[in-house]
Amino acid sequence: MNAPDSKGVEAIIWQNDCLELLDQRILPEQETYLVYETAEAVADAIRDMVVRGAPAIGITAAYGVVLAARACFARDSFMWKESIKKSIKVLAESRPTAVNLFWALDRMEKRIKLLADDLDPEQSLLKEAIQIHESDLAANRTMGEFGADIIAASQDDGRGVMTHCNTGSLATGGMGTALGVIRTAYKKGIIDHVYADETRPWFQGSRLTAWELMKDDIPVSLNVEGAAAHIMKTHDISWVIVGADRITANGDVANKIGTYSLAVLAMHHGVRFMVVAPSSTIDMALESGEDIPIEERGADEVVSVKGQQLAPEGVEVINPVFDVTPADLIDVIVTEKGVVERPNREKMELLMSNDRLH
Repeated sequence: MNAPDSKGVEAIIWQNDCLELLDQRILPEQETYLVYETAEAVADAIRDMVVRGAPAIGITAAYGVVLAARACFARDSFMWKESIKKSIKVLAESRPTAVNLFWALDRMEKRIKLLADDLDPEQSLLKEAIQIHESDLAANRTMGEFGADIIAASQDDGRGVMTHCNTGSLATGGMGTALGVIRTAYKKGIIDHVYADETRPWFQGSRLTAWELMKDDIPVSLNVEGAAAHIMKTHDISWVIVGADRITANGDVANKIGTYSLAVLAMHHGVRFMVVAPSSTIDMALESGEDIPIEERGADEVVSVKGQQLAPEGVEVINPVFDVTPADLIDVIVTEKGVVERPNREKMELLMSNDRLH
């Protein structure tokens, strides 16, 4: 049983009864897959940024549960359901902000409860993990079409778009969320240029997004975040298109640090702002963005690059990984279920009730 073929860059591969992850820390210089055989090692991979992007983290964690089930059943075929709880807890603690992680683990736990206590659970759980992977790929394609249609319907000015961080094949199970919309829109001739923020401190825009777009022969210009306002003012930008790690019940969005700044700049310059994310990213249990836990990482990510110290030794560092963009700065949220324009709680509830808004 193999994971789906995304027909593009594959960050997550299940083959030979193991999980293989494309090490995104060393792209684009090296394309190296690391092999994982335990849930604990998978949790380390998520924490250490071998794999990143909310949908990809969720898919990876699901495969981690498969590996945990194999090990737990081998140790004790009657008590595996009890012992696997520890591995699932380790996976859940790997990243606190990306709600897809908890969504995927919850789905795997529900499958576990349905299984017999004394039968090998690996194949049943592997089937569930692959379904999670396949559903993300299908969602990417649907969101790509929805988002491209919105851009086409509003195309009264610029044919360029700006994006932030990486939301492509590397961050998902398929063609991407925001980058999936961009790919679809470019293929249809709706847009003709992409402006990619470099995205400090991990440089996902320069290392990953620019790399993906260049592989697809989509025209891309790389810029530092500080140039975003100038580019919006002087270039034909019609949309800022980003992904999300968590969306709350009122439509607030947590995404890579710097997204909030882009939304403020977009509103000032009359540039529309689109968030693209699967419905698994929506956390209706949280009232607003104020309830979202914001992960902070170590100072080394800010003061150095690839081991080269850039800042004075001992300087105090603030390194939040995400920020929250208020719903009133967002023109549209695109999901595989449908589209929410000018999001608020009522519209988000309608979306999650499975009634399409598009």
